[in-house]
Amino acid sequence: MILEYTGVTADRHERVDVVVIGSGCGGATVAKELAAAGHSVLILERGGYYTSGRGDLDQRADDMLARIDGGRGLDTTTNGQIGLLYGNCVGGASVHYWADSWRIPADRCARYATLGVEGHEDSDLAPHYARIERDLNVHPAPPEYYNRMNLLFDQGAGRLGWHVEPVPQARKGCLKSGHCYQGCSFDAKQSQLVTHIPDALAAGAVLFADCRVDAITTDAGGRASGVRASFLDRRSGRPSGHTLVAESRCVVLAAGGYGSAVIWLRSRLPNGSGQVGKNLYCNPVPYLHAIFPDVVEQWSNIPTATGTSDFRLARYDGDRYLEGGYLLHPNQLQPELLAVTLPGFGIEHRRLMDVLPRMGGAVAWIDDEMPGEITLDRRGRPLYHYEIRGVDELKTRDAMKKQALVLLAAGATEVIIPDTPGTRIRDQHEIARLDDVDIANGAFLFGAPHPAGSLRMGADARTSVVRSTHEAHEVPGLFVADPSAFPLPPSVDPSLGIMAWSYVAANAVRAHLG
Repeated sequence: MILEYTGVTADRHERVDVVVIGSGCGGATVAKELAAAGHSVLILERGGYYTSGRGDLDQRADDMLARIDGGRGLDTTTNGQIGLLYGNCVGGASVHYWADSWRIPADRCARYATLGVEGHEDSDLAPHYARIERDLNVHPAPPEYYNRMNLLFDQGAGRLGWHVEPVPQARKGCLKSGHCYQGCSFDAKQSQLVTHIPDALAAGAVLFADCRVDAITTDAGGRASGVRASFLDRRSGRPSGHTLVAESRCVVLAAGGYGSAVIWLRSRLPNGSGQVGKNLYCNPVPYLHAIFPDVVEQWSNIPTATGTSDFRLARYDGDRYLEGGYLLHPNQLQPELLAVTLPGFGIEHRRLMDVLPRMGGAVAWIDDEMPGEITLDRRGRPLYHYEIRGVDELKTRDAMKKQALVLLAAGATEVIIPDTPGTRIRDQHEIARLDDVDIANGAFLFGAPHPAGSLRMGADARTSVVRSTHEAHEVPGLFVADPSAFPLPPSVDPSLGIMAWSYVAANAVRAHLG
């Protein structure tokens, strides 16, 4: 059963085994597993329920940003440097992600283990990955899904001597529409909306959409006992006036890397470690545009069918950074989003729009090491404090240089930096100009699609928030099943890793319930 805002006519009181806050990769996976085990499960999702069957996923960026993106795609860090990309709908960020489906690398799992994380090694997660990859039809992108920009990227990388590999994709029956980021109109992208959510509902779970959790409640002994929530009027985003009180034997917090710490702080839950909201990582995303002699139409077919992981691990000479610390891929932006990210105004911007079909680009995901923090203002609204600095700035500039190199090697006549002055690079001798491009305080807008760390996992309650069982150190019965629990970024797209960790969390919740 799915209850949307139009069906709420009075306050509600529910009593279940488990309340799951959030319906993305973490929440949907846990809910599916617990419902299948026979437990009564209530899933609460702040965003709306949108489906292809009703024509909700209409491939219009203005509509889809409002429907499925948190903050309508306009939320940023306090300094305006980072655009916060997260889902706000049933299915969470998986509805707008690109379907890239990487396993967390074994070397990163090993690093987690050194930080006190147990039971999450690559070998522990392997059976969960196998199940997810089967259920979500994860497979390397075949050649017919390479658009012109993907082919150009491979050509440029080959000329530079870089290794490229097809990106594993969670797709079934893809029609190559190119609107992956705006929600798949054909249910081909295997998001939680068309996989784990239907499985959870078929097993008996109940889902309330348009339902904002205001606080996680605890009993006299400090154990998680349920939630208080408000139903929202989807048209305005404001409370409808009807509320929910849900009592439960445990609570699973899976509101996403940007949302879970906010709910914790608003609930005034214990924070003896002082780590709640700290250690915010977000995989900042620098991107460059490029003009090619012939038509590219980067918005066709699927994004990132290919890429290189040659630079995933940063290289150092002692303490001195040399290069790397990011993934590098061809970019895909729809014309309307390209228009927003291109530099310039007036006639200058119009000239770029006139050559849009010949425009391609590259993108990088920075494996950041310098975390930020989530706090609340006096009205309880979240503030995201984050600045690209230190070694992360060095990684960012190196990533942009590599992007410029591969685009020029692929035949681009001009590389366009989306900074305020719209810096241009026309040959390899000008790449050093990227050392001086202003990237601070909104001069260059970065995306940030992969938040992690703000409720990090670890063995020591003085330095972490949750145990390796995903249960909170200080709040028995409260489990975290989203990337907030990652102690460091996973260095690849986190969706598959979140689901695998959530299988571990679901097993721990089952043991807790008995």
